Amino acid sequence: MYENQTKAAILQRMLDATPVELDKRQGSVTFDLLSPAAIELAHAYIELDNVLKFGFAGPQQPGEFLDLRAGEFGLTRLPSVKAEGELLFRGDENTVIPLGTAVSTDEEEAVVFVTSEEGIIKQGKAVVKANAVLGGSRGNVAASRITLVLGNQSGIVTVTNPDPFANGAEIESDESLLVRYFDRVRRPATSGNAWHYRQWALEVRGVGDVKVFPVWNGGGTVKLSILSADKRAPGQAIIKHVQEAVDERRPVGALVTVSPAEEVKIDVSARLTLAPGAVLGDVKVQFAKELEKYLADLAFHSTVVPYNRVFGLLLDIEAVTDFKELKINGASENLQINEDQVAVAGTVSFVVS
Repeated sequence: MYENQTKAAILQRMLDATPVELDKRQGSVTFDLLSPAAIELAHAYIELDNVLKFGFAGPQQPGEFLDLRAGEFGLTRLPSVKAEGELLFRGDENTVIPLGTAVSTDEEEAVVFVTSEEGIIKQGKAVVKANAVLGGSRGNVAASRITLVLGNQSGIVTVTNPDPFANGAEIESDESLLVRYFDRVRRPATSGNAWHYRQWALEVRGVGDVKVFPVWNGGGTVKLSILSADKRAPGQAIIKHVQEAVDERRPVGALVTVSPAEEVKIDVSARLTLAPGAVLGDVKVQFAKELEKYLADLAFHSTVVPYNRVFGLLLDIEAVTDFKELKINGASENLQINEDQVAVAGTVSFVVS
């Protein structure tokens, strides 16, 4: 708005307002005295432009100002969430796995986890729940990546994770907080309407998105389908917290069911022709990451997984020079899912033709 308020424009206005009998030529006393003031005024206009820009919520607003704006409506940025899952310990019979036993992945920047309950090895194994030590998406490790036992149990038992750890999330992003802010101001939430239930659920730590199904099982019933912050089906702890948050504020007589979104695994297969020197395993890993990212963007926004978009993900991998027989869950067509389902990356079965 103030881009025309440059030092030259301001200085010229000041010179025009100076009495004509004074010398206003460049290098004169008048010119030299007014120039520094014009520079400072130009800086003030720049900051004034920022005041207007930062005063309205939007993508242009820096995080700290967005926090202040959201705070006016009772919204605070959600903290990070620790990934959760189960560990499989093996060892001698009746060996106790204490609460707080630490394990980690075997890599240079290891991800550390601790057990959240005590376990006892029976028939050679024990399955114990665990959480990542630190919040964030790094805790969402794939199956079999956790292999090291730390502390006193090292060398006594072995460990692995049969299934991936999930639901870990970074501190809420500006984009996510902005969505919740716009939800609050643009979608009136009153008297327990659908937007009210959505707001209550999104305030729970670890919730990434929610779909509300009013009258889903007769009058007075409401169903909430929940996604975690990593756009997967959330764990029972998150579901429990959402149920408690909703039950505290729901209208009298409303029967509310909170359930995790049902995951639909997207298995992709194809016959590939690779560029010289390309490694099939690397191609699989790269494609799986791109597929996971794309499906996360798709979650709760569309009930169709487009065949052509998956086709494009594979087409964009430089190491793949050609491919054929691309199939999604065994078919060469779009995949339709239900409103309360979420598509997640499944098995990638590529072979070199």
